[in-house]
Amino acid sequence: MDLRGEHDTSTGMMTLQINQLIGKRSPSSAMKSAMEWLTEESQPAVRYLAMRDLLETRGDDLRQAHRAIPSRGWVKDILRSRLPGGYWVDGENLYRPKYHSTNWMLLILSDLGVTRELPWLAESAEMWRDRFARPDGGFDTGDSKTSELCLTGNTARALVKFGYADDRLVRRAFEWLVRNQKPNGGWHCWGRNGVIDGWEGMSAFAVFPRQKWTRGMKAAVDRGCEFYLERGLLRQGARYDPWYRLHFPYHYYYDILVGLEFITELGRGDDRRAEKALALLKKKRRRDGRWLMDAVHPDYLNAGKLPKWWPKYKDRLRPFSLETVGEPSKMITLRALRVLKRMGESVPA
Repeated sequence: MDLRGEHDTSTGMMTLQINQLIGKRSPSSAMKSAMEWLTEESQPAVRYLAMRDLLETRGDDLRQAHRAIPSRGWVKDILRSRLPGGYWVDGENLYRPKYHSTNWMLLILSDLGVTRELPWLAESAEMWRDRFARPDGGFDTGDSKTSELCLTGNTARALVKFGYADDRLVRRAFEWLVRNQKPNGGWHCWGRNGVIDGWEGMSAFAVFPRQKWTRGMKAAVDRGCEFYLERGLLRQGARYDPWYRLHFPYHYYYDILVGLEFITELGRGDDRRAEKALALLKKKRRRDGRWLMDAVHPDYLNAGKLPKWWPKYKDRLRPFSLETVGEPSKMITLRALRVLKRMGESVPA
């Protein structure tokens, strides 16, 4: 059972961290500019991504920064918990427990700039790919013969970022996304029409090299962009507060930054219908140029009461965080600045 559709939440969110010291600011770090903070050597993954995407560093300096990613910080901590055989937590089930097992660790690693050049990553990623691949072309977990949206979109996106864009199973997954787009231009795990939080296909296409798109893929992306833009990236029924909060990791959950990331990466951020979401993101920027981490997923645990299904399924969910709720977040700041840079704003020094 996928619990993403449940929207109730509870107080007392338990934040589990790989390293309890990560995310705590020292007086010296608090005085640094946002860019100095992002390029600190203590988190080489963020340093590399900021150099590549914000400062546009190239050549030996960037290669050296990339090689340093597993040397310390979050990636080293995640690697330390990897077990013989290439998996995390459970070698039989790569999906559970959420959000500590293999599926979730690989999604996070893909966002931290790790690639298949590292043999240990290639071993884990290829096992994940092969075990999740389904006969209909997409990805899913367990014994299912058919694929599911969030697994297909997330797995395809991560594998592209790892360096598998030319892989046969990855290309099949993008073709699956085209075939399974809903009539209204969105996607949905089960329903007849697409919904805003069925975003994983758009995020996957945003990282898939354009020269590899078929005409069908381009048409699907155009329809998907229109689906999100005509809703202003946020409008769907009553206001849903978690969409207005910023998170990392985001797993399969949606928020305004997730939407702005793929819509700007696809070159549609200048559409006036994205202006409200962009203004909301800018409003969250602090005077020091940083963004806070608003909440840890699953965010519905913050709403004041437990969902009805909680007693039965609570053991399947173990919240996971790299940073501290209510504190400035390097990953959210990095992602927000990437969005603004794509919109033509200058990167702060």
